[in-house]
Amino acid sequence: MAITALFRSKPIEELPDIEAAALRSDRFRLEREQDWKRLEAILKRMESGRLRKLPDEDLLELPVLYRTAASSLAIARETSLDAATLAYLESLVQRAWFQVYGPRSSLIGWLRRFFGGGWSASVRELWLEICIALAVMVAGTIVGWVLAARDEAWYYSLVPTEFADTRVPGASREVLEKSLSGVEKIDGLSFFSAFLFSNNAKVAILAFALGFAFGIPSLMLLMQNLATLGAMLWLFSQAGLTLDFAAWLSIHGTTELFAILLAGAAGLHIGRSMAFPGNRSVVAAAAESGQRAAQVMAGVVLMLVVAALLESFARQLVTDTGMRLAIGGTMLALWLAYFFAFRRSPGDIGE
Repeated sequence: MAITALFRSKPIEELPDIEAAALRSDRFRLEREQDWKRLEAILKRMESGRLRKLPDEDLLELPVLYRTAASSLAIARETSLDAATLAYLESLVQRAWFQVYGPRSSLIGWLRRFFGGGWSASVRELWLEICIALAVMVAGTIVGWVLAARDEAWYYSLVPTEFADTRVPGASREVLEKSLSGVEKIDGLSFFSAFLFSNNAKVAILAFALGFAFGIPSLMLLMQNLATLGAMLWLFSQAGLTLDFAAWLSIHGTTELFAILLAGAAGLHIGRSMAFPGNRSVVAAAAESGQRAAQVMAGVVLMLVVAALLESFARQLVTDTGMRLAIGGTMLALWLAYFFAFRRSPGDIGE
């Protein structure tokens, strides 16, 4: 009854137009439906996590099919095709856009690639900068030792007041040895850990950020910080506590100094690529090296967290020189094994 009333309310000559529109919509779908189904099948396989099993021809065809579906959607909107076709195309184009232009993996997938080979591969690509930064750090340590040995006034210039406290030239062996002792309780060590992380992060971030000035300030910062270490090494060697100081330092220093080394190398990598871009433009060279250096720095932050925990907890609670050396040596071995012996490519890891 209602349908009859609807047709009676419209002129009879309009009925062929409705039929023509329906026919036009059916023809539009039939002409393009095969491409839509092809695109939908590819999307389903990609969304189910079977990207590695997807044939190369499907991956190459994906952008073409996406543009075809987007064009079909534009035509459908202009010609006011039926709502079902329009809704289907909108959903299909949205899903295809996400696969073509959207993020390639989830956070878990990124973490798997990062720890499964991406971080270590980026570090290995900076081998030349790491060697240069390491040479500068060793030179800085030697310079600090020599300067303090020749003139004690240099010790006060190189070692900040908060590091010196009772560890000053002329201090007795007992005083210096006590400064290397730990604590019996862990109260307050979490706050100490946060402070140490903040302090170490400043040095690492500065070493990285100053790399944009062609890397020279980064190298100067590394030399300055290691000169402080060299001066302190000289002080404890005068009291016959070289091994004790090395153990006290190694428990966290093998991680902390390694992180600072990588940060300086990352900054130097950017500076070197800008100074010697090769066939690339300076901007392109900086962008390419910046991506690699940023991945290294993401790992440096993690290393600094580990170093802060070791410094505030393990170093304070473990007082035996042999145990301290064992912990520091083990951490160094683990980092070296991960960065230079772990050769798995991030591309070998599935989503």
